[in-house]
Amino acid sequence: MKALRTPDEAFAAVPDFDFPVAYVDDLPGYAGLRMARIDAGPADAPRTFLCLHGEPSWSFLYRRMIPHFLNAGARVVAPDLFGFGRSDKPVEQSDYSFSFHRNALLALVERLDLSNITLVVQDWGGLIGLTLPVDPAFRKRLSRLIVMNTTLATGQTPGPGFDAWKAYALRTPDLPVGALIARGTPHLTPAEIAAYDAPYPSAEYKAGAQIFPALVPVTPDMEGADISRAAANFWSSEWDGPSFMAVGMADPVLGPPVMAALRRVIRGCPPPMEIEGGGHFVQEWGDVIAPAALRHFGDI
Repeated sequence: MKALRTPDEAFAAVPDFDFPVAYVDDLPGYAGLRMARIDAGPADAPRTFLCLHGEPSWSFLYRRMIPHFLNAGARVVAPDLFGFGRSDKPVEQSDYSFSFHRNALLALVERLDLSNITLVVQDWGGLIGLTLPVDPAFRKRLSRLIVMNTTLATGQTPGPGFDAWKAYALRTPDLPVGALIARGTPHLTPAEIAAYDAPYPSAEYKAGAQIFPALVPVTPDMEGADISRAAANFWSSEWDGPSFMAVGMADPVLGPPVMAALRRVIRGCPPPMEIEGGGHFVQEWGDVIAPAALRHFGDI
């Protein structure tokens, strides 16, 4: 598998993201591919926040939430999916699939032997992350959930907003990543917008970012749909842990209607924290969301 590695110097000017970075390049089934992650806080902390980003972002999206989790005494692990952030980027779109990413995350969790996990998800971080408890070993490691602007892709389109985004991405090989994220996040600074562009020195680094929307299981027979349906069954009938939901109310793709449907699936999920004016990348309002989640759980 041919893959590109973004040079370290591309990240030199990334602001407000001075957290420890760790790498692994020998995950089972992924030998030679290097996965990056933020890994901050004590390794023996009583809780681990596993923060999963979506598309076309990277772990930088969690920079406003991570300090709050750390201040509560937790460990934070925020991986960059293959194709994103500091992780290696396969150049062939055919190398990307639902199971390619899901199995990599399961392998990482197993390698790090994470326990007492608070799963934190948004966008593709949720499409994949919400299916992880179907794996019995992961299920034993999971204790809590923070869910934001995402869905379980059980075999139907999330709606016309997603369909429009998918069509745009597939006809745009050189996605303007920073500009796309800034469109729904008007308070970003130029340096923050540039940070979202940093992983992609040229269009050939963006194969994963471009193909991801086409991998969403929008028909019952697509890869990932079966396991997403199994995940829906888990969350609706077996989950008994605490959950916290935040919704960026201005998200045209995975906004209030989609999140209302997801809330009905997650057993015991309380009414969401509504971020008025919050866009799809709602972690950019993380200085409000993270403390609210911690208070909800009784951590602070």
